[in-house]
Amino acid sequence: MKPTLFVLAAGMGSRYGGLKQLDGLGPNGETIMDYSIFDAIRGGFGKIVFVIRKDFEQDFRDKVLSKYEGHIPTELVFQAITDLPEGFTCPEERVKPWGTNHAVLMGKDVINEPFAVINADDFYGRDAFAVMGKWLSELPEGSEGKYSMVGFRVCNTLSENGTVARGVCATNEAGMLTDVVERTEIMRVDGVISYKDENGEWQPVGEETPVSMNFWGFTPDYFKYSEAQFVDFLKENIDKPKSEFFIPLVVDTLINGGKATCEVLDTTAKWFGVTYAADRPGTVEKIQALVDAGEYPNKLF
Repeated sequence: MKPTLFVLAAGMGSRYGGLKQLDGLGPNGETIMDYSIFDAIRGGFGKIVFVIRKDFEQDFRDKVLSKYEGHIPTELVFQAITDLPEGFTCPEERVKPWGTNHAVLMGKDVINEPFAVINADDFYGRDAFAVMGKWLSELPEGSEGKYSMVGFRVCNTLSENGTVARGVCATNEAGMLTDVVERTEIMRVDGVISYKDENGEWQPVGEETPVSMNFWGFTPDYFKYSEAQFVDFLKENIDKPKSEFFIPLVVDTLINGGKATCEVLDTTAKWFGVTYAADRPGTVEKIQALVDAGEYPNKLF
């Protein structure tokens, strides 16, 4: 069975000033998602599931899903802050979504095969999808607790416009994830990639240190573990308006509890994305350069 790609597209894009998921950046108005879908198809994925907010469903169907008809099956699921387990009610003052792993839970009724999770607004590159697609496709049927993460080399994920936040990964000799530490300020300092530690001091990090860009591979049992952990999370955090239920939180708990392993998959791909409006021109240029180099056709779909 071919793996499924699960695209997290429910974000509002508030810093960017609009629904950046629908922003045309390619030579024929292609979105970053279009490139991800194109790469997923040639990476061996067989279905795409998008999680979005219900309020822009029609716009999404008209501008996004219509393009993929005849290329790959697609499905929509919806994330809402009121979608909570039985016994819990969303506080009236809550406006912030419950986080990336809450979004993942929205796919539990439509995904029954190994699947990958990505952000809608990150450009991951062809090699990242090839690496993940191969790994998921080669899992023995019925596998459980076998997870993976594309580990981008930190040197391929830096911004020209300042610091970036990345999950800096540690692995064991077998290449399995042992720890992810979120570093909110990473940049080159005097030519050396460094992160700012808890004391405000810059600490060097190796050029090829793997970092998480929220590109995960899971077997379907991940949903049952997530549901159980979400209940525990809500018991402690439901009254904290800014608390979020993140994917690394669940993965870390399962790894340390001996219920799962997470293999870090190396990729040569160079990540880029659009966080702020000022990032847009550079992203357009990078995509055009890839088209000019023959990495992508001039028109995708």
